[in-house]
Amino acid sequence: MKRVVIAGLGDTGVLTAIKLARHARVTGISSKPGLVSGQELGWRLARPDQWARHNWIPFTRFRALDRVETLHGTLTALDVESRCVLVELADGGIQQVPYDALVVATGVSNGFWRTPALQGTDQVDAGLRDPHERLAAARSVIVVGGGAAAVSSAAQIATTWPDTRVDLYYPGERALAGHHPRTWKTVQRRLTDAGVRLHPGHRADVDSPPAELTCEPVRWSTGQPPASADLVLWAIGRVVPNTGWLPAELLDEHGFVRVTPTLQVPGHPEIFAIGDVAATDPLRSSARNRADGLLARNIRAHFDGGAMKAYRAPTRRWGSVLGIQPNGLEVFAPNGRAFRFPAWSFERVLMPTIVRWGIYRGIRRR
Repeated sequence: MKRVVIAGLGDTGVLTAIKLARHARVTGISSKPGLVSGQELGWRLARPDQWARHNWIPFTRFRALDRVETLHGTLTALDVESRCVLVELADGGIQQVPYDALVVATGVSNGFWRTPALQGTDQVDAGLRDPHERLAAARSVIVVGGGAAAVSSAAQIATTWPDTRVDLYYPGERALAGHHPRTWKTVQRRLTDAGVRLHPGHRADVDSPPAELTCEPVRWSTGQPPASADLVLWAIGRVVPNTGWLPAELLDEHGFVRVTPTLQVPGHPEIFAIGDVAATDPLRSSARNRADGLLARNIRAHFDGGAMKAYRAPTRRWGSVLGIQPNGLEVFAPNGRAFRFPAWSFERVLMPTIVRWGIYRGIRRR
């Protein structure tokens, strides 16, 4: 049986491993002891216990990963000639892991909520608890950024702590520039209703955004006076790909993995990439469009000599923006129109049936 190594077991890596587990000998490598999703930052900050029930899941709880070998460690090197990766394990040991096909799904670093650092269970739990406690104690919060992470954080903080002043600063005339304009019109109303104060046309004067909550005034390159609050959340989207362990010839000028439409690395058909680390399109959208199914089929076709399919990226972002709210979950289509899952259906239908069984193929109880 062919051996597939999946470098990175985040959202996309786990789904790819699940789809390949019955067709290949799969080894997954992760710097975390379980799936720690990079999704829904606002929900994570405002209600970390609820967020963790659905987004911080030890690998042993996934029924479909029973056939998958998981290694807890840090990727340090790739030898494309001998087809093996080098892993520094959590216990300090070093292990070479050979492959017939390699999937690079190591994602990106972004702030304190998406980091490649080697972490154990206690460190993951502390990373959820500490920002929440600091936000709960703050009387005023500035959120800097115009993407979904910033917008959802502002909304969730405002609705969870209604007495806290929340200001959202973003560089353009509107936030959510990658979404349909109709999406922003709806979200703008939601933010205003929640009491979030909106400040368009503000670009932060910072070379590298802090990877933590800060307290210092925020200065603007667009000329406005500095803004101050008890806490500042930086969510300006300057992500850094987790590719320091890869040879430079596999990467584009920004450090992302170069791929063909079939998600293969040019010149190395046995190496695939998916998710935020893969330079598929300007939005790097394969992380959010269920490309894991296409990738798994292409890997099987690679082994069997079959035809492969090309990944076609959407032109706009879509999906949940504000995260689960007291009145339900609102999801936006690419055309900007929204449909809502009522609050009761989220815990009774959407998560247990559609997500845990339909997408993840069964997750054991704690």
